[in-house]
Amino acid sequence: MQFALMLLLGVLAGVLSGLFGIGGGLLIVPALVILFGFAQQTASATSLVALLFPVGALAVWTYWQEGKISMAHVIAGCVIACGMLLGGLIGARIGVSLDPVVARRSFAIFLAIVAVKVWFS
Repeated sequence: MQFALMLLLGVLAGVLSGLFGIGGGLLIVPALVILFGFAQQTASATSLVALLFPVGALAVWTYWQEGKISMAHVIAGCVIACGMLLGGLIGARIGVSLDPVVARRSFAIFLAIVAVKVWFS
């Protein structure tokens, strides 16, 4: 049962990532915490593992085939990815040192801010 729910979660996260360009972590992390009882840090790390290949490579390929992105966009994405290497390391180091309650609440505040910005933009 848990395998099937996690597979469904992956499908939903992939659809949202491919459709809106959002990180699947916005769906995966809360679901892992709420539905599966993962600690915040464990959910974040699990989400990162899940997102390494499928969303990026396959979704970008689809957009490329449809002519929605050019090589300049791919290069821009690669430059951003280079920054994410450093940012991911910094974020992970901070994340593992946070109290689990602080980590969970910080993530909730982040989600609320994003939701308000999207709603009113």
